[in-house]
Amino acid sequence: MGGKALLILVDGMRPDAVIECGHPAVKEFLESSLYTLSARTVMPSVTLPTHMSLFHSVPAERHGILSNTYTPLVRPLDGLCERLKAAEKSCAFFYNWEPLRDIARPGSISEAAYYNQSMLGYEETNELVTLAAIESITRRSPDFIFVYLGWVDEQGHATGWLSDEYMRSVRVSWDEIARLSEAALCRGYNVFVTADHGGHSRSHGSDMDEDMLIPLFIRGEGIAPGTLPEGTSIMDIAPTIVRLLGAQPAREWEGKPLI
Repeated sequence: MGGKALLILVDGMRPDAVIECGHPAVKEFLESSLYTLSARTVMPSVTLPTHMSLFHSVPAERHGILSNTYTPLVRPLDGLCERLKAAEKSCAFFYNWEPLRDIARPGSISEAAYYNQSMLGYEETNELVTLAAIESITRRSPDFIFVYLGWVDEQGHATGWLSDEYMRSVRVSWDEIARLSEAALCRGYNVFVTADHGGHSRSHGSDMDEDMLIPLFIRGEGIAPGTLPEGTSIMDIAPTIVRLLGAQPAREWEGKPLI
């Protein structure tokens, strides 16, 4: 297994939409990845709480973020980037939803780029995020790269989950996933593709399967294709990445390595 990781998260991307979007890269990922289409996120199934749980490997009742408004943790807890920094690994962030600035301490990030979706729109900023991340992969190759693509969630709120417009945003996001993974895999990265939550109608946040189920693909040299076990959680991603990169998890983490 390689010693680098690229984590691509598509906000609001339901597993059934991944299959139904018809993008050729999906078939390639299904054949070449360790994956599940029934991983579970945490409650509340809302963007900032779920990202905090992904990066800190604890449920929301432990990190205390219950909405899209950040509040400092009462009891400090190292997240993924802090554990990687402790192991002298470099981390980079590329995103187009500003509140994500709070999911890692600034001193743990060596490179970051935020593109303002409220000024440029999510479709354009998804493209800018992708281009910036590819440049980082090819020119600087940090040990861990997080890429957040926000358009799918925005489209779900605007026109409804599984609407024609929503499905187009999923297909275009898979264009970006294909480009990112192509750049990363040839440089020895392990590629993770996931979502933070799903959605129903024009909303999310409930414990319905439509909101709670997320896809997770893990692909890289030395990772045998197959299916991840039942019960795989968004909280398992950070422990898996630190193991792949030779770092140590925080003692308080509740997730388990998947590899």
